[in-house]
Amino acid sequence: MLILTGMYFSYMCKSSYSNISFVFSSISSIALLMAPIITMRLFSEDRKQKVDQALFTAPVKLISIICGKFFAAFALFMIPMGITLIYQIILAFTADVNWLLFLSDILGIALMGGAILSVGLFISALTESQMIAGIFGMAVSFFIMQIDYFASAINVEWFSSFCTSISFITRYNAFTSGQFDFSNIVFFVSVVV
Repeated sequence: MLILTGMYFSYMCKSSYSNISFVFSSISSIALLMAPIITMRLFSEDRKQKVDQALFTAPVKLISIICGKFFAAFALFMIPMGITLIYQIILAFTADVNWLLFLSDILGIALMGGAILSVGLFISALTESQMIAGIFGMAVSFFIMQIDYFASAINVEWFSSFCTSISFITRYNAFTSGQFDFSNIVFFVSVVV
């Protein structure tokens, strides 16, 4: 992920473009495909190795186990995204940068990443095989990425509006353009929950 963000950043610098949102909008689809790789073995491997029985009988609440696994995956997901702060600092030396837009980008990728990580965590909890969890997680992520195209391909008003309302990419693109829409935040948080 760091290699890809670095490539996009160097392309952005060569093009004399000083808006970091280009990097974030370029890596959004890659981030959607990275999340199932992170989550594919969180619960499935525990079930396969029968470690889940020890977890469930431990004096720890089930919500604590779920939150612990989710926040570990979320931290792993956000490390490469946090590195983009270095890119923003580099840009600050050469051009005027919009820090609010950068914070909007970080918030958007964190919310979208958290939502897709929670979906991957749910899929991992349904199976014992990490390969099946990874494949289904990739399929769901691919569907989420393509839902905007379904909305435009099928020219039915109610279907298009429904697809647009559940589209992760459309809601994420609002953040990359600097729009803090409360409904987008509530949507991603509700998917996480």
